[in-house]
Amino acid sequence: MNCYYPEGYLINQYENKLYFKSQAMLEEAMAEGRILEAKATLCDNQHNLWVDLGCMKGKISREEGAYGITEGTVRDIALITRVNKPICFVVIGFETDSNGNMIANLSRRIPQIQCIEQYLQNLKPGDIIPAKITHLEPFGAFADVGCGIPSLIPIDAISVSRISHPRDRFTTGMKIKAIVKSVDDYGRISLSHKELLGTWEENARLFNSGETVTGIVRSVESYGIFVELTPNLAGLAEPKDDVYIGQQASVYIKTLIPERMKVKLIIIDTMNLPSVPESPQYFIDANHIDKWIYSPENCSKIIETDFNNINNDSI
Repeated sequence: MNCYYPEGYLINQYENKLYFKSQAMLEEAMAEGRILEAKATLCDNQHNLWVDLGCMKGKISREEGAYGITEGTVRDIALITRVNKPICFVVIGFETDSNGNMIANLSRRIPQIQCIEQYLQNLKPGDIIPAKITHLEPFGAFADVGCGIPSLIPIDAISVSRISHPRDRFTTGMKIKAIVKSVDDYGRISLSHKELLGTWEENARLFNSGETVTGIVRSVESYGIFVELTPNLAGLAEPKDDVYIGQQASVYIKTLIPERMKVKLIIIDTMNLPSVPESPQYFIDANHIDKWIYSPENCSKIIETDFNNINNDSI
């Protein structure tokens, strides 16, 4: 049975490569309906994608390049941007070109339809799934949730600590986990990410009063400076001259106050060093959660996400 991973998950696997040894192996993959992956090497002037299969070339016609192309809901740019990237496909036949060379006819549209019908439409709010960041926009991060099908993580759903752009948290090609917020009848899903990065208490346990640690300046206000200690934990330092958003900072932790979800800091120094996002560290190992409560038990303010009543998202 096929599993519907984001594109790029299969390309280096031994079993995937095995099917490119010969035409006979490709014929076996066709008989099995097996989803394979290889790198697209060319998008020709008719927007057909070409793939190097090792034993022969593979052709994905424009119409088979993505679900939605023939319907007009997906633009041809979705094909052009696949060049030099892994793409998934099934083998649907063979033909001989004008030079007498054998070519495999491939379809990316078919596994995408299967992914929607057999995987995405069966997801429920609270399900935790693998995803892969495909591109970043000021309003959020687009992620491949299976067979090249994109979904959006809005910027305010990426982490509790506020960021100015998704590139503060992700890089293109990064493999992540995401949590499903909703699924419509067409398999389109909306995603969140912040719930996987831990509660206030889980993050606060990583630090102690009296420590001096590294953080990132995320906001500079007239009343103070917010410094991110982890993606789901930031503290407030007193105003200080010549401090700018995006700087790294060494900060002294004055106190952690769980009942108010406060971290009081003193900025010791700031540095204009590049900050490269690291792969997220997750606090949840399960495949599904029904409810996530960020705030500590003794805190009067309740911050939570209830996936059984998704409109009750208080963050």
